[in-house]
Amino acid sequence: MQTPLDAAQFAVEAAPEDDRARLAFLERLAEAELYLWLEREPEGDVLEPKLFELSGGPVVLAFDLEERLAAFAEGPAVRAVLSGRALAALLAGRGLGLGLNLGDAPSAQILAPEALDWLAGIGQAMLSQSVERPERLDPPRGDAALRPIARKLALAAGMAAHAWLVAAHYRGGRQGPLLVIVDARPGAEPALAAALAEAARFADGALDGLELAFARAGDALETQARAVGLRLDLPARPGPSLRQAPPGSDASRPPRLR
Repeated sequence: MQTPLDAAQFAVEAAPEDDRARLAFLERLAEAELYLWLEREPEGDVLEPKLFELSGGPVVLAFDLEERLAAFAEGPAVRAVLSGRALAALLAGRGLGLGLNLGDAPSAQILAPEALDWLAGIGQAMLSQSVERPERLDPPRGDAALRPIARKLALAAGMAAHAWLVAAHYRGGRQGPLLVIVDARPGAEPALAAALAEAARFADGALDGLELAFARAGDALETQARAVGLRLDLPARPGPSLRQAPPGSDASRPPRLR
């Protein structure tokens, strides 16, 4: 089974000098749901990863398929499920590398601590929220910004109803793209701002100057955006699981490392 990380790694290998391919791989890593191999069962939100001492320093192991972890461990393994973004934040600054999909997966590799520190910095960034009320809203210009924004919103199931992308004009002549997020779930604003900041970093300039605004359906800003904007829908929240959500499954509330 080929995963998005495998496909992104194939692209890197096909064009090893293309920085965009490497950035795309890191973005897929940030978005991926990873199974982190643990030493023992979590205690609340505290995780103790299994450490492996290699010649280049200690690493933890994570896999994008549960079957890959089981195959490498040669049987059941204690694990926590968390996004690559949350895992990078968990490991940042600790001098730990990441053994990713070790075994026979196409994306098998070891990422240095510096790569995880860099990825954590991207994940911790926050997109600016517009504090100035636009004087006028117009339809968005071009479609270069649509794909990275739509991709991030598609991964934010249940965090908001939908969003409107518009071109905003402010007093004094300032202008730029504005994303109006409608009916965000309470507490979801930081996670949405962080995910869209990540999209802006990886978008190769297509999202320069993007700002966010949060609105409720029917208020003045949402009504103006609805009249001219491009609507982007978020998936509905998945149905409730029969089992307790694992530590780290909410990237906005990363676990702690023992």
